[in-house]
Amino acid sequence: MEQAAVVTYWLSLAFLIAATVLYAYQFLMRRQNIGWWARFATGAAFLSLTAAIGLRSAALEDSMIVGPYNQLVLVAWALLLLYFALEHLIKVKTYGTFLVPAALVMLIIAQFLQGAAPSGLTDEAVKQLDSWRVTIHVALIVFANAGFLIGGAASGLYLVLDSQLKHHRTSVFFRRMPSLAQAQTIARRTIALAFPIYTAGMVLGVIRAIETDVAGFWADARVIMAGLVWFVFGTYLVLLYRHGISSRSASWIAIIGVAVVIVLAILARTLPVGFHVFGL
Repeated sequence: MEQAAVVTYWLSLAFLIAATVLYAYQFLMRRQNIGWWARFATGAAFLSLTAAIGLRSAALEDSMIVGPYNQLVLVAWALLLLYFALEHLIKVKTYGTFLVPAALVMLIIAQFLQGAAPSGLTDEAVKQLDSWRVTIHVALIVFANAGFLIGGAASGLYLVLDSQLKHHRTSVFFRRMPSLAQAQTIARRTIALAFPIYTAGMVLGVIRAIETDVAGFWADARVIMAGLVWFVFGTYLVLLYRHGISSRSASWIAIIGVAVVIVLAILARTLPVGFHVFGL
């Protein structure tokens, strides 16, 4: 079973390389008929990667939540899942040109980090990890973070496109990007999707911390930063949907939220104190 996991993993890499090449050719040459083959290759990569994750988990009795290799693979899987959501729910196909290569890069980096051992796992941390709640908690947080990053990228694109239009200058590259309305729609909907998922992940994490009787878990720097992520994106949604702030202001809030997500990802790996030392 472990060998089958390796085969399906490399198969997913091969399909992603093919999809990346096809999307790049479609984007540069404006050949829309290539899009079907690019989506087919991406779908095959997603199914292969899903099989690889399932087979590896079964073979090694590994929940795929600990260590840089596992979490980068999960991020790549989440990006591909969000790719299909963007393609089929929002009907914007340009983003495959960027999300598919991003997933490919994640898998390549993961391959180099496969032998890296997770750090900071004390006996107490291992005890905390031994629960289905933690597995789902990490999966939800990874998926939500992928959604936040896509929303932040779309918000950044909105600001660039808006600036170019105001100054009456553009380029061939940006003329092939989604419109202002599409960029804002992608940002709004991906963040609206990611926020309740992130909330559910946080709730499961809090429940597990209470179950394992972690004293003062709420004062942990990573927990505080996670709460800040939740607050920033919650503010984004409230101001956008309830108070109708401008798309430009909403875009800046989304970018601030992504900056906090990135800082949290760094702290989760480098901060030498606190109980929450195994998140991404």
